[in-house]
Amino acid sequence: MAELPLLQVQDLVARHALAGVPAFGGLVKRKRWLQAVDGVSFTLARGEALGLVGESGCGKSTLVSLLARLSDPVSGRIVFDGTDLAGHPAASAARAPWRRRVQMVFQDPHDSLDPRGTAFDAIAAPIRGLMGLDAGAVRSRVLEMAQRVQLGPDLLQRRPHELSGGQAARVGIARALGPGPELLILDEPTAALDVSVQAGVLALLDRLRRELGLAIVFVSHDLGVVRLLCERVLVMREGRIVDQGPAGELLDRPAHAYTAALVAAIPRFPDRPSAFFP
Repeated sequence: MAELPLLQVQDLVARHALAGVPAFGGLVKRKRWLQAVDGVSFTLARGEALGLVGESGCGKSTLVSLLARLSDPVSGRIVFDGTDLAGHPAASAARAPWRRRVQMVFQDPHDSLDPRGTAFDAIAAPIRGLMGLDAGAVRSRVLEMAQRVQLGPDLLQRRPHELSGGQAARVGIARALGPGPELLILDEPTAALDVSVQAGVLALLDRLRRELGLAIVFVSHDLGVVRLLCERVLVMREGRIVDQGPAGELLDRPAHAYTAALVAAIPRFPDRPSAFFP
């Protein structure tokens, strides 16, 4: 019997309210809605690396916000290992039993960290909140995560403004890994980094995925970057999935005109270059 997917997304719909437009006489026109995610369906296997690409405004960030249960869909299902997460309101998702198994790495590594706390505090918070460990076990787990992301112990006492972009990105990854997730959602985690730093973070993510058996959803507007990390790619446009397939095939032989336009707009990278990935 074939193994069931870790994640099954079925007919997912989300809308954003558009601002009212002043009308003649001071009245406000009826509220309008933008269909940010429009009937999206896909599956994700255990340990699979899935890329989600598309231009800005296509609905990528809204979709991953739904997957991470930071916002609520209008309709549809998000079935994670047999549990429909869409049935849990976003307001209560932080306390849900499955929360430690689904974690997210955010776009800007500095903005996603509490400026008042240290790197140690950032990594420790979800471990303490979701695993119920005592202080000594929390400290051991933080040090283990820091070692996994190649973050020196001396950096753990620094605050976000004292960290470089690459260091802050590694803190964000360590924070997400702390509770021991099976699914890691990454919303353009390297977009704010220099190219050389970006390559190192991508190599780190690739190694961690293989070592820990993680399934990942990696969001980017850059199809070339996604190819370095992901096995399969979904192409999103105006809230819908318009193309999908193995990463290499989408780059080499794009069947959809929109995918071809994305491919034409990106720099060329070698396929999994040995300089980045051993």
